[in-house]
Amino acid sequence: MSAPDGSPVGAERSIGQLFASATAEMSALVHDEIALAKAQLRQDVKRGATSGGAFSAAGAVLIFSLPMLNFALAYGIRTWSDWNLAVCFLLSFAANVLVALVLALVGIVFAKKAKKSKGPQKVAASMKESAVVLQKAKPHPRPELPQDRGPEAIEAVARSSS
Repeated sequence: MSAPDGSPVGAERSIGQLFASATAEMSALVHDEIALAKAQLRQDVKRGATSGGAFSAAGAVLIFSLPMLNFALAYGIRTWSDWNLAVCFLLSFAANVLVALVLALVGIVFAKKAKKSKGPQKVAASMKESAVVLQKAKPHPRPELPQDRGPEAIEAVARSSS
């Protein structure tokens, strides 16, 4: 098993490697937070589009179907009941208004869901929490050096390897 930067787990890493690893992980965190915000905004836009579509459908039903539906329904009611033709037309109009109201209610429900959504606010709160946690993070204390490995021995190894 290895660490994200490819070094074996448990091996001591230099400060530069630790900083590079932390920077890479921070960058990945920010990219993931941005992707989450985009996904939530996409969902909110989809709900808003559904709401607009339902309102548009309600308007289209009310405008375009009234003449044909009114005639067909009115003459059907007259054939079935032998009522006055004017009353039959009023009943067919009432049926069309009822359909339009149902579609408008569907649009209102979706509009309220889109308005209630707190997608971007959730992401912003999550990012603030991450920032607070990272600000309060403290480095782990370094282990004590063994007696035979004093600072002079480490410095000699560092000079010989460069």
